[in-house]
Amino acid sequence: MARDDRLYALMQILRDGRLHRAADLGARLGVSTRTVWRDMALLAATGLPIEGERGVGYILRGPITLPPLILTPAEMAALHHGLTLAAQEADPALARAARSLAGKIATVLPAPATGDPQDIFVFDGNTAARVTPHLPVLRRAIAARERLSISYIDLSGLESHRDIRPLDLDLTGRIWTLAAFCEARGDFRSFRLDRVVAVQETGETFTPEPGRSVADYFARRDAEAAATPLPETRNTDPAGS
Repeated sequence: MARDDRLYALMQILRDGRLHRAADLGARLGVSTRTVWRDMALLAATGLPIEGERGVGYILRGPITLPPLILTPAEMAALHHGLTLAAQEADPALARAARSLAGKIATVLPAPATGDPQDIFVFDGNTAARVTPHLPVLRRAIAARERLSISYIDLSGLESHRDIRPLDLDLTGRIWTLAAFCEARGDFRSFRLDRVVAVQETGETFTPEPGRSVADYFARRDAEAAATPLPETRNTDPAGS
């Protein structure tokens, strides 16, 4: 058993709140008592409320705390989205727990905390109501390579209808965007999801073609970014399509 798997197994055993002897733990995991001693010392060093010593045993007291984590942008986006949805649950206990967890995370974020637990949520209530219904449909369509028909409000406030090939979802700050190939324009477009008013599944699939794939989209975006010396002068609003 790898060390990481062994440490996880030890934490699961200790969750029962009982005293466990190192010899018994070693027998369950198929390792020596000395290995258990080292593993328990490592777990305690991460901040877990473990009490005990060699020759006596070990017990986990109090709530489990997580060791320091380094999250990728995608993992942080998933965490933000999950907390947002949980905070809107009809179950008040679950909603309170989500807001409490958000506040704890806010205290360890690199950016200065504002004191408002809602700050780490992806959406405010109105934006969530507009955006979250579209996300499952878009994710399915991206995975299945299914064409979609969307209705979209542009910067001038006009509604337009687009047939698109959905390619990628992205979260920047509090803004979800959809990268797509627009069939009418014959080019890539990026749509802000809070301006999408309807998404219609077509049941029609597409095959990636040269110049129209998600890899081509990212290559275009990276090339445009590299060619722009002053990012602050760019039109960064992704809704300018």
